[in-house]
Amino acid sequence: MFENLRRLRTEAGITCEQMAEYMGLETKSAYSKKELGQTRFTLAEARKVSEILGKSIEDIFYADEVS
Repeated sequence: MFENLRRLRTEAGITCEQMAEYMGLETKSAYSKKELGQTRFTLAEARKVSEILGKSIEDIFYADEVS
């Protein structure tokens, strides 16, 4: 999941610093921790990421794999 998020963000040409700013987070580190899976995204934050990247929450946060 987090690799997909990083890939989509970089393909969009958006830095961690910009994502933090767009999401209203205090620091780049606050966003980086979320992208690395160290801190969870809230539903509101997931919606914001979806809007920023122009992708659905499912496309960003859920794998297409069946376990």
